[in-house]
Amino acid sequence: MKRPEGNSGRTLVAGVGNIFLGDDGFGVETVRGLSVEQLPEHAEVVDIGVRGVHLAYQLLDGYDMLVLVDATTRGGAPGTVYLIEADRPGDIEPQGALLDGHRMSPDAVLALLGTLCAGTGAHPPRRTLVVGCEPADVEEGIGLSPPVAAAVPEAVRLILGLLRGGEQESPVPSAAVGETAK
Repeated sequence: MKRPEGNSGRTLVAGVGNIFLGDDGFGVETVRGLSVEQLPEHAEVVDIGVRGVHLAYQLLDGYDMLVLVDATTRGGAPGTVYLIEADRPGDIEPQGALLDGHRMSPDAVLALLGTLCAGTGAHPPRRTLVVGCEPADVEEGIGLSPPVAAAVPEAVRLILGLLRGGEQESPVPSAAVGETAK
């Protein structure tokens, strides 16, 4: 099957968040869990942490899909894992995710990427997903709360399912599966 122009078939899974703010380290811990897994050849997993500008520039290398992994406040019980479609700037509410990236929300990263791609021949990812987890505590401190720590293996299974071509390997709360960011 021929890929549309600008789509490489490659997937970038980016763990974002600040490990010094409790549950905001969810994305970083999840990609750490993925680092010991056998990944498909087309997948790359990186710990972005709070370096949002670095993420935007890395995306210029050409990826078909971006999976952002982050603590995401959406009103559910702490530890709830969400799968959110977010294909363009404006799909992710700035207050909906905790990515700081030196004050760069996921929306800001996607907008910067659009600006960087303009006139270069580079293309933003065709599909952007957020695997988020409802935090319990984002106060200063190292380590995840028990419900968020328990959600890390669930998020790892979900991402592995996405990378292997399925929507998910394990059930995600039905209210969160396929949820579209507002």
